[in-house]
Amino acid sequence: MTDLYLPPCCPALNHRWPLPQTLTGVQLVSAAFDPALLGGEDFSRCAIAPVPGVAKRQSEYLAGRLCAREALRRLTGVADVPTIGSDRAPQWPNGLVGSITHGKGWAAAVVAQRSDWRGLGLDVEQPLPASRAERLAAEILTPNELLRLQALPAEQRAWRVSLTFSLKESLFKALYPLVLRRFYFQDAELLSHTEGDSARLRLLIDLTGDWPAGCELDGQFAAVDGHLLSLVSIPA
Repeated sequence: MTDLYLPPCCPALNHRWPLPQTLTGVQLVSAAFDPALLGGEDFSRCAIAPVPGVAKRQSEYLAGRLCAREALRRLTGVADVPTIGSDRAPQWPNGLVGSITHGKGWAAAVVAQRSDWRGLGLDVEQPLPASRAERLAAEILTPNELLRLQALPAEQRAWRVSLTFSLKESLFKALYPLVLRRFYFQDAELLSHTEGDSARLRLLIDLTGDWPAGCELDGQFAAVDGHLLSLVSIPA
């Protein structure tokens, strides 16, 4: 395969699987990026359609698409770049599923064949500071999750809120292409998790006949380069 152009703002791609549980047939590519190094011709040189916005928005979008392009190339041999749908979600080539995420200076994409995986949801977050986590807890956590939060030592509470936030974002990304319906933080709950490994989530509302309230899904998570990365995967 011929190497593709990478701009100074995103000069290298990482093919290492960063999560605790590897998934058969899934490609995950990540990259660090620097908005200050974004150049005026970077989109055209990468053959990626530009998006409006400030350098931060443009560079995170570009880095995410570069990760997606490489993940697709590693999976299929074709360096496709997902476009943006009318609902702002990435549009993957026929027969494929995937997810793109970006945080402060870090982006990643995950892709697989639809015959192997029905849905993939990837999310990266910076762990919330304690004061912000306390302010946002009631928006992110269900009443049951809030009760469990109260039992934790103060130093663990912000991490739990951050983890729940990220896993619910990953859950939405995995399920939305299947149900084409938006749902929110209070519509699912984190049932359990092991430290630095796996998690179990449950839907609290009916989305479709295939995804009624009570459905449970698996997730996993890890600390990566100062970020919290989570993935929800739905087998075929």
